[in-house]
Amino acid sequence: MKQYPQKKQASQKQASQKQASQDQTSQQTTSLERDTANRAGKSSAKHSAPERPGLAVNSAINLIASAEAIRPGCLWVVATPIGNLEDITARALRCLNEADLIYCEDTRTSATLLRHYGISTSTRSLHEHNEAQRIAEIQAQLQNGKNVALISDAGTPLISDPGFVLVAALRQAGLPVFAIPGASALTAALSVSGLACQRFIFEGFLPAASKARRDQLQLVAGEQRTLVFYEASHRIVESIGDMASIFGADRPAAVVKELSKHFERCIGGNLAQISAQFAASPELSKGEFVVIVSGAAAKEPGLESARQLLITLQTELAPAQAARIAAKLTGLSKRALYSLMNSVEDVEA
Repeated sequence: MKQYPQKKQASQKQASQKQASQDQTSQQTTSLERDTANRAGKSSAKHSAPERPGLAVNSAINLIASAEAIRPGCLWVVATPIGNLEDITARALRCLNEADLIYCEDTRTSATLLRHYGISTSTRSLHEHNEAQRIAEIQAQLQNGKNVALISDAGTPLISDPGFVLVAALRQAGLPVFAIPGASALTAALSVSGLACQRFIFEGFLPAASKARRDQLQLVAGEQRTLVFYEASHRIVESIGDMASIFGADRPAAVVKELSKHFERCIGGNLAQISAQFAASPELSKGEFVVIVSGAAAKEPGLESARQLLITLQTELAPAQAARIAAKLTGLSKRALYSLMNSVEDVEA
């Protein structure tokens, strides 16, 4: 289309105004970034240095994250991914990047995560065999204004991982400890299990020895809240079998394996069905597991009280006398009490 001179001049003028507006916006954005960085008030020369090369967090996230500077002289308990390296927060990355030192459950395992995000902060080990010996040096670092981060191989530190001894000691000494929340296999598994998760208890890893494991399961057999366990691949089959035996084969459960990884899977059903699936498919035993079991059904208060009364009376009286006295005290029929008496004898047998 032919353009007349006046229209051409107007077009050029509009283009110049648009460019000037873009330049002004760019200058304002740069000024905003500079002001935000200044407000962050880095606590040391290291923290005020340019961002480490290779840190895989885009500039928009960095701008938001820098609004709150990492405070000096604190221990930061940082959650890390449980499988998928993307499952980490911008705040966690910033903390690990700005920390003076990172204590890891295994420095070799954590190196994969740190290398992936271009974080070159120095690392030291802190595990169950040396945790107590690390306390004094970490206390000294915090008292000297250093920022220290604590991470485990995967997930949230202290949850079936090292760190409790350290955190308890620092709290006792009045030193600041802060959490940077994130991934946890415990809550992730509960969220996809399809079982009640409003109230639950976490048992962590069961004992490796068969008798100790069964004893521990007996202690929680009557628990009405949902039960959550961690289990290793070489014990998962035996543990599920013990649960079926002690909790009852028809108790609903779910086994979640390889959370956030390519082969993530949730195996549901009752304990007998799940045990049968593992027996039929040995490959299911590979991986890391969270076992979730429904709590025990609530017992009728009257019957349970009568049952306890019968147990006590039978230690001193003949069955007929025990039933007659229990019937007077509870108001239940002798037939119901005889039935309870038989169930007591079955349990004792």
